[in-house]
Amino acid sequence: MSNRLEALRVFCTAADAPNFRDAAIRLSVSPQVVTRSVRELEEELGEPLFHRSTRGVQLTDFGRALVERARMAVGGVDALFHRTDRRALSQHAGTVRVTVPNVFGRRWIPQLLAPVLTAHPGLLLDLRLSEQMADAVDQHIDIGVRVGSQPDSRFVARTVERMALLVVASPALVARTGVPRSVEDLQRLPLTALIDPRTGRPWHWAFRRKRQMPVSAPAFVTDDTDAECSAVLAGLGFGQLVAPLAEPWLQTGQLVSVLDAEAPEPWPVHVWRAQRSPVPARVRLVYDTLVRAWAGGAKPTR
Repeated sequence: MSNRLEALRVFCTAADAPNFRDAAIRLSVSPQVVTRSVRELEEELGEPLFHRSTRGVQLTDFGRALVERARMAVGGVDALFHRTDRRALSQHAGTVRVTVPNVFGRRWIPQLLAPVLTAHPGLLLDLRLSEQMADAVDQHIDIGVRVGSQPDSRFVARTVERMALLVVASPALVARTGVPRSVEDLQRLPLTALIDPRTGRPWHWAFRRKRQMPVSAPAFVTDDTDAECSAVLAGLGFGQLVAPLAEPWLQTGQLVSVLDAEAPEPWPVHVWRAQRSPVPARVRLVYDTLVRAWAGGAKPTR
């Protein structure tokens, strides 16, 4: 196929030139290459394409009928691989589908990637918020952020952060109930719970030495991390929140943390992309931007 395409490209150039020598100069090849390419094309088609004379070459009737179709064919193939230079539009144009947990996706990821999207016209971010590991193939996911266990070998993954889990409450609730001194004390207090979408039941709370505590009688239940944080801020219960949610409110004094000595090991945060080759430039750009942001100490803001 490539030989035929090259033959058609040579033919189209020769058709626009006064002779094969001039066509060779335009193509940066020898005149013999042009002559041989045209002759092989004529033999394959079974028709002469040029009238040859000492003054130059002229298209035959068959050649004139073929040249317009040949130009369309060559132009169509070239267009598939054509790249314009308008601010690298061709390299990065297209959709990058990213899946992230709610805690990162609602505000931080759009803010973080806004300069990249502005700098590269034609780059579209398709952001999906989910706490679950996405099926990268079925959902056409390019990049994901996962908290917890390392993605398997189907993915290229970088561990970019370790995220703490904190038990927090509003100062007013602590003043009313007292400060819990143990995990057992917590079970007698109002608690918030986050639903595990896979089971429909509340997630267990995690503590050091891999201890798990079921939330059997919560005062507030939701499937949304922001809603749980709002409930804790409103004093509806003690909650176990990830650090990016809790820390801004701890800094302002609107939340206080308890049982810090019982906190579990921080969870690893991974940025991954599907193990595909070649990697489109737009996917590599977004992936590298996310990894660099975490490596540079960037943190989600509320």
